[in-house]
Amino acid sequence: MRVLVVEDDREVASYLSKGLKESGYVVDVVGDGAQGLQLARVEPYEVLIVDRMLPGLDGLSLIRALRSEGSSVPVLVLSAL
Repeated sequence: MRVLVVEDDREVASYLSKGLKESGYVVDVVGDGAQGLQLARVEPYEVLIVDRMLPGLDGLSLIRALRSEGSSVPVLVLSAL
């Protein structure tokens, strides 16, 4: 299973990535919403893990953009809000 983690906190992203990889997932990590949207548009991810507050493009806007393009990929939103 291929997972995209969109998280700007390097420590949190590293923790998520490590745990997912140890569980057998293929993980890509990006640190801002614009990069996350770009990758999600071209790569076949089975799930996205998205922070809500991101540089470049916030997490909710990233999700809205994907949904408006017809993507139904499941998204888990992580946030300190």
